[in-house]
Amino acid sequence: MKIKYLLIGIGISVLLSLYYFSDPSGVSYFPKCPFYLLTGFHCPGCGSQRALHQLLHFNIIETLNYNALYILGIGTIVYNLSIKAINKYGNKDYYNILYHPKTPIVIGVIIVLFWILRNIDVYPFNLLAP
Repeated sequence: MKIKYLLIGIGISVLLSLYYFSDPSGVSYFPKCPFYLLTGFHCPGCGSQRALHQLLHFNIIETLNYNALYILGIGTIVYNLSIKAINKYGNKDYYNILYHPKTPIVIGVIIVLFWILRNIDVYPFNLLAP
């Protein structure tokens, strides 16, 4: 079981190193968004590779420029892992709001609205496009 976590850790380290040292906007070996290639519209994930590169260099404003939802997603992951760790290792029983029955609906609405708004080519919505 420990070898599995070691391999996962090595894989994540290699991927993060790749994104740290290679700018996805300047090289061709990173995959392009298939939705954008087929439709010409930005999906909610468009710009995430470039956002990750900028985030690894602590350029938060550029990260937001490429994908504003990226920071919200990372914040959600950090919140979830923090609550789980506090509850497990601190012997607490804090309620994780992500497990509320309406949370997936709210997150889904945010994603769909972001998806629609970033494809409107009118100021200020065009600021959401990568």
